[in-house]
Amino acid sequence: MISAALADTRVVLINGARQSGKSTLVRVVAGNRSAERRDLDREQDRAAAQADPTGFVSFGDPMVIDEIQRVPELLLAIKVAVDEDPRPGRFLLTGSSRLFGLRGAPDALPGRMETVELWPFSQGEIDGTSDGFIDAVFTRGPQLRHESTVSRADYAARIVRGGLPEAVSRADVRRRGRFLDGYVQGLIDRDAQEFARIERAPQLRALVRLLAARSATLIAAGALESELGLSRATVVRYLQVLEEIFLIKRIPGWSRNLGSRVTHAPKLVFVDSGIAAQQLAVDPHQLLRPDQPFGPLLEGFVIAELARQATWSEQLVELFHYRDQNKVEVDVILENRQRQVVAIEVKASSTVRHDDFRGLRRIADRLGDDLIAGIVLYTGTGTLPFGDKMRAIPVSALWQAQA
Repeated sequence: MISAALADTRVVLINGARQSGKSTLVRVVAGNRSAERRDLDREQDRAAAQADPTGFVSFGDPMVIDEIQRVPELLLAIKVAVDEDPRPGRFLLTGSSRLFGLRGAPDALPGRMETVELWPFSQGEIDGTSDGFIDAVFTRGPQLRHESTVSRADYAARIVRGGLPEAVSRADVRRRGRFLDGYVQGLIDRDAQEFARIERAPQLRALVRLLAARSATLIAAGALESELGLSRATVVRYLQVLEEIFLIKRIPGWSRNLGSRVTHAPKLVFVDSGIAAQQLAVDPHQLLRPDQPFGPLLEGFVIAELARQATWSEQLVELFHYRDQNKVEVDVILENRQRQVVAIEVKASSTVRHDDFRGLRRIADRLGDDLIAGIVLYTGTGTLPFGDKMRAIPVSALWQAQA
């Protein structure tokens, strides 16, 4: 994907969370190219870029610039350079925050830059499997079949591990936990400051823990202000900051004229499930206890896996959730450009009941032929039919189903 973008685009930006493998990917892509490379996390490179942006980007091409968000003034200089010489593949940039959310970032490169979003490892990337669920379910619908040998304990271990390469490489749970704690603190101390002047960093840290406890739930700033001792406006700003630095993702409410009022409040998930689990101080064994948040963390884990797949699937889909005034809910709505829908519920149980399809059946009644399938992803082992277009399928289909 990136090599193809460099072949016909002047500027390519790889955007994603810190420690998600951007620099490693750039080394692979640029390995056979004689590229000039600069890293704006290094003080000397950053000082040179700030002192002379035009000279900095005129040093040679192709040019790789890591962590471009550290010196957003470079964007205007890059714009001038690629307008004067529009050859493709001149600049390969990486960034650990959403570039145009930065304070003072110029809107300099519309039509000149292609952005590739990079997430932490998916389960398929870790296991070497296909990650083909989205394409498979839109192609085969209720005909999709999957049998699983993944146990509830295995799912708990995957949730706690997450997908950050450094965390995946650490088999010891305590060492992994120390890395994840330092990772979050580093985001707050450094990256958050590039988006907003954080007057109350301890409250931002407390907000992260509070959000982990409410993973995969609807989030309203007004419900958080009293618990944090912050104004609603400040909570709104802090939520935006956490999303811009790729710590959380908000899933919007879905609406089509279905005859009931629906909520547009977003549902919140962590980009990496390991971070959410570490904020709650749960290990794989603890997570299986009845009083632990296995269900919400599993739902967040599933949504994050689907969001990863949506960046590379052949089907161009968007992710939503659904809730109406009667509190009928569907955890995930996948909608493609033809307005076809796959509706998904996530259940932590290894058994499925008729009532688990309540929200899916409501969607089916209203959408008719536009509904491809209603799926309950659960922790059992087999695919089970529950009526027309309704299926229960093991969660592991997300990374084991063939596209």
